[in-house]
Amino acid sequence: MTSRPDPHSAPRRDLVERSAPFLPEGSEIRQAFICQAAPNFLFFVITYLTGLTMFWIEYRCVAVTQGAIYILESSKLSGGASPQRLIGTLPRQTQLGPVSGRWGKLTLLDRPHWVHKRFHPQIAAADHEAGFTY
Repeated sequence: MTSRPDPHSAPRRDLVERSAPFLPEGSEIRQAFICQAAPNFLFFVITYLTGLTMFWIEYRCVAVTQGAIYILESSKLSGGASPQRLIGTLPRQTQLGPVSGRWGKLTLLDRPHWVHKRFHPQIAAADHEAGFTY
């Protein structure tokens, strides 16, 4: 089952405030979400059970504006909620989803990323605004 855009779903205020300094001046963040990058999902299982692979997982905050999709590197200790620098920009017409399950998989900057289900409505809304339906 895929997430449908919720017209009342707004991006988390803290993600918007912390992402804004890394975007072009005047950008309006329409959606924002946190994701994690790792070679495969097994890294998350090992981290959960032992913590041994924690340092290979990269945390990202993604901010979607009307003009582009911005991928921001975030600190590990914040779990992705404290962006530190811009690492990439995608065209706004890039389809992000659909995502499903507890941890939905998507590809950003040619790397697999996983997004927790609490952020799936943000991805669905971003795709919906870009004209994608699923």
